[in-house]
Amino acid sequence: MIRRWRGAARLKRVELFTRWMLYTLPWFYQLALCGPLAEGLRGTPPALKWSLLGLSMVQSVLALPLLRRGLDHYLHGRPVDRRLPGLATVLAAAGLGIGLVLQATGAPHQPGAAARTVTLTLLPLATPYALLLPMRTFAAVHTGIAAALAVAEAVVRPGLAAPLGAVLGVAGAGSLCLFTVRCSGWMVQVMYEVDANREVQARLAVAEERLRFGRDLHDVMGRNLAVIALKSELAVQLARRERPEAVDQMVEVQRIAHETQMEVRGVVRGYREADLQVELAGARSVLRAARVDCRVDCPAEDGGGTPLPEAVRSALGWVVREGTTNVLRHADAERCAIRVRVHAGTAVLEMENDGVPTGLRTGTGAGTGEGAGTWAGEGSGLKGLRERLAALGGTLDSGPGDGAGTYRLRAELPLEGAA
Repeated sequence: MIRRWRGAARLKRVELFTRWMLYTLPWFYQLALCGPLAEGLRGTPPALKWSLLGLSMVQSVLALPLLRRGLDHYLHGRPVDRRLPGLATVLAAAGLGIGLVLQATGAPHQPGAAARTVTLTLLPLATPYALLLPMRTFAAVHTGIAAALAVAEAVVRPGLAAPLGAVLGVAGAGSLCLFTVRCSGWMVQVMYEVDANREVQARLAVAEERLRFGRDLHDVMGRNLAVIALKSELAVQLARRERPEAVDQMVEVQRIAHETQMEVRGVVRGYREADLQVELAGARSVLRAARVDCRVDCPAEDGGGTPLPEAVRSALGWVVREGTTNVLRHADAERCAIRVRVHAGTAVLEMENDGVPTGLRTGTGAGTGEGAGTWAGEGSGLKGLRERLAALGGTLDSGPGDGAGTYRLRAELPLEGAA
């Protein structure tokens, strides 16, 4: 169990904690109510009294698989077999019946005995049913149970105390289960929705960039291709008539084709080249949209400090772009810090986040060679960055940060070599 807890992601840990907490609720209720109930039923036939207590224990055991199915149904919409809930309902009805018989055949009525009997019997049933039934249906069922028990208690024990105690017991059991069980399931469901929204926002950011690239290509090539098609058709018509103007039209087509090729190269070059200031602004915007607190500290790009050469800015921009992509795809981060400093003629960029899942570490992050200090599952993105920085005399390190569960990406580039 401990190994499973350590290897789970943050959202999975919340779900596991919620499940373990809910699984202990029926037993907690039993321990809290069995003693007062036995005291309240003093003087009643021992066989019936211990039958009621034993039946409540069986209900608590049956509540565990029901809770597991109830959570799966509430969180993921999975169907539930009706046989197990039906058995739990029959046991609860039997327990209520035994409680009525005890009150009818026992010693003088103890204050609160009816409420404790009803609560002890209904809690193991209401705990999973708070997840299996809609809230209105749950409230309607408990209202009906309260009314039926009030009538039965009035027949068994004339007066107002017993019916009122039964109604209070049903209301207390239902309210307690709604407040604890239903709220816990709702909390886990909200966390799942937040995680899904973060993934959707990351995909939207990628889709928006693809649309921008497609729009630029359309704007560059659409008009030129239309002109090429029109002039080619005109050249064909002139050639068929053996007109010398056909050569001029084809020369024009050739010129436009060369211009289009240069413009497309410019678009692709602008897409492939990364500028540090643009990438820092984009990383801050995308990560904050994904609910990640992104802090950027770069004096060189804010008008202070030593200005960076263009080659250094482009290379560090690539580091920021790849690091941001890794945070969105592979991390479960809440905070991300990006720092750029110039020290002793070397530009240093550090990008650190706190969303590293446990079990991904394979190194210490101290090396700079191929595979040194990397993490399990590292793809070709960081390898490409190492090659790009190595061409400029720089290095790239990746590995654990200072805190537990943190990941740091550190790039160093000499200013003179890059210039």
